[in-house]
Amino acid sequence: MQRSFIPAFLSGSLLGTLVLGLSVPRSPGASLDPRAFVSGNWGLTQPGTTGVSAMQLAVTSETTALILDKVEHNPLTVNGHVAWASELNFNTNQVRPLNPLSNTWCATGSFLGNGTLVSSGGNPIVITGQNGLQAIRLFTPCNDGTCDIFEDPARLHLTSNRWYPSSVRIDDGSVIIYGGSTFGGFENGQSGNNPSYEFFPPKNINGFNGVKIPSQFLMDTLNANHFPILIMLPDGNIFVAANQQAMLFNWRTNTERRLPGIPNGVRVSSPYSAGAVLLPLTPENNYTPEVLICGGSTVSDTANPSSLSSQTPASAQCSRMVLTDAGIAAGWKVETMPQARVMPELILLPDGRILIINGAQTGVAGYGNVGDQVGSSNADHPAFSPVLYDPNAAAGSRFSATGISSTIARIYHSTASLTPNGSIIVGEYNF
Repeated sequence: MQRSFIPAFLSGSLLGTLVLGLSVPRSPGASLDPRAFVSGNWGLTQPGTTGVSAMQLAVTSETTALILDKVEHNPLTVNGHVAWASELNFNTNQVRPLNPLSNTWCATGSFLGNGTLVSSGGNPIVITGQNGLQAIRLFTPCNDGTCDIFEDPARLHLTSNRWYPSSVRIDDGSVIIYGGSTFGGFENGQSGNNPSYEFFPPKNINGFNGVKIPSQFLMDTLNANHFPILIMLPDGNIFVAANQQAMLFNWRTNTERRLPGIPNGVRVSSPYSAGAVLLPLTPENNYTPEVLICGGSTVSDTANPSSLSSQTPASAQCSRMVLTDAGIAAGWKVETMPQARVMPELILLPDGRILIINGAQTGVAGYGNVGDQVGSSNADHPAFSPVLYDPNAAAGSRFSATGISSTIARIYHSTASLTPNGSIIVGEYNF
């Protein structure tokens, strides 16, 4: 079965698919290494449209994905107005409009333990009477095509404004919502910083009963700490990276363990965004957590944005660290991608390799800020060709080409996700 790749456009999003031909060894005693099950060539298909741009994307069931846009001139409509959310059915390539009440642009999203998606934060531009900055939107997948995004802002909202926060499901099945700004801007700063986190559902924990909890890390990582990297670890701690810093965060005790900084002055959070992934946890590595961060930028986070350039090279650096006492003492191990990228996506594949996709080779995230924009884009030279990274290969031979190339730029707010059949759905939001 082959499916996956979703090139999304402002006008309505062509539906496409990034696919890998598969074969399964039939002989007795065949290798159990997942890579032995993968053969064939990557391919790209475009089987339909998404109705709205895939600015945010989440696979919500074996057959569906949720797509969120900000309010744009999309062809899909709902309740008499332009739609900015849709549900895509992988089997039929059909979409149905959804109807969030608040502006989902600049929001974050994570799943609760019961499968409900929590979309939180967003944009202050009022659409149907609701400010998205404190929004909590819930989407519980269904099989009959009747489920929609639920909002009740009078009773269900964040404790403070959050623009460009991040979130992750934690080991009790709830979600932690972390950081962001109290208002929008190119990057964070003292005046707008929201150096705190909160839980959904709310918790009474460490002396904070259902209110936001201060974070020193979010004070120390200004100015470039929008969309910080959050990864849940097997021991219940959270790996966090923002700007040029990283830490292990124990949410149960509200304690931070600082890690060695990102090597070579590379910034890894928006608007200098890198991609990150937890490498496979296997019996062979005793389920030892190791994190990989690729891309980003060394641009100054104190410079006036108008003095920055869409032509400044992004970083080609990949850094990985084993998150044990010995691994932390050994520090980051640095490798170089075949191509520099800012705003890449890192997708863990079923065979244990990592697909590095999307992004640009120069510039930074956002639009309308740098002195030599390309159209409205702060970035240029899209990275059209995905590459593969094999964490188990010998150092120096871990990167390989997929052999495909797109003609569609996937830069600011682009998205990508693994689908249940092992292929990749990809979308973009471009200016």
